[in-house]
Amino acid sequence: MSEAIITADRLGKRYILGEHLGSSPPMLREVVAHRLREMRGLLTGVRREKPRGEEFWALKDVSFEVRPGEVVGLVGRNGAGKSTLLKVLSRIVDPTTGMARLRGRVASLLEVGTGFHQELTGRENIYMNGTILGMRKAEIDRKFDAIVAFSEIEEFLDTPVKRYSSGMYVRLAFAVAAHLEPEILIVDEVLAVGDATFQKKCLGKMQDVASGDGRTILFVSHNMGAMAQLCDRGILLEHGRITADGPVRNAIEKYLQANADHRSARATFPIDPSKASQVISMEIRPVGGDKPTVQYSCDESFVVRVEYEIRSQVGGTRFWFTVLNLEGIRVFFSEFRDADSEISTRLKPGRHTFEITFPPRLLAEGTYVIDVAVDREFVGLIDHHANCCEFTLRDMIPQRTDRPGFFSTLLPWKLVDTTAAL
Repeated sequence: MSEAIITADRLGKRYILGEHLGSSPPMLREVVAHRLREMRGLLTGVRREKPRGEEFWALKDVSFEVRPGEVVGLVGRNGAGKSTLLKVLSRIVDPTTGMARLRGRVASLLEVGTGFHQELTGRENIYMNGTILGMRKAEIDRKFDAIVAFSEIEEFLDTPVKRYSSGMYVRLAFAVAAHLEPEILIVDEVLAVGDATFQKKCLGKMQDVASGDGRTILFVSHNMGAMAQLCDRGILLEHGRITADGPVRNAIEKYLQANADHRSARATFPIDPSKASQVISMEIRPVGGDKPTVQYSCDESFVVRVEYEIRSQVGGTRFWFTVLNLEGIRVFFSEFRDADSEISTRLKPGRHTFEITFPPRLLAEGTYVIDVAVDREFVGLIDHHANCCEFTLRDMIPQRTDRPGFFSTLLPWKLVDTTAAL
């Protein structure tokens, strides 16, 4: 068996709540304010005791190995420790305990703008990133045209990246990371910033990189369909610890089962005035009913009721939800333009309530969760809530309970001819 290309050995990362947690040093005004408080204490004779912060372990005793060519998905809810683990592996932060060993060149896409110099142009940043990865200029020259073509921002190539939108940042950053041939590619949820077409393009490129070039990929995403499509192995993190490590579909199923709001057909979300629009609540109820309900027969209709608030009208905004099974596969998608293509231009600021009716025998028997989101063209997600509601369908007719597939629609079989037996 080949030697591991990534080894994590009892990794732990501790923070003190209330301390400066950023990877960059404190700002000048923070230092000056701290010194002034110290001087005031010396002059008045009143010394303030330094408050003791509470310890928080973002990672605790994390150990695993990754072999060359593996594509591993890190699964877990927000705050589980996924991004911290990637930052430790990328050498952005140091672990408190344990150690991590990586063999080969590493390219990391952890957040928009990672690794780019704001004052340099897109062209200059391509060469700077290649140099950081240890490549010679001739190597970067050979890859340059492919990088620019993939990023689709040729006309802005000689513009300083500080003037790029977040979507342009991601396009160029991913193109650089994927084409400059690192042995290890680390990708966080940064792809959520790109539009749907570019996300699909990136996933295709990562599949090519993994299968064709045999490079190692660590991938974090809340898109379980993309995770299942790209990865062979999944590692589930909960409260900074690994709770599952094996086939990716097993990790996804355990994640969805653990983090879906089980037995709950209603979810409400915190109000965030900084968002131009957001989802306020969602619930699943029977047709004509007024109480959220989890269990339904495949032969009955049910309604998804969603409250949506618009604070300011922004062009290209889309409101949608997707239904996933417990393997994390997207089996159904719907958006608010399905019945009215012009609704986005007619909705004014305010709170709006939608009801979406699921007809009988649409989905197969099983348990499902719903993701709901608002996104904007070329920008990405504005508001997103994963696994916010759950519902279960049961087929009450025995001969229909073993139907495979995602849908249980009964098609009309019409007998049009019969030949009598000889």
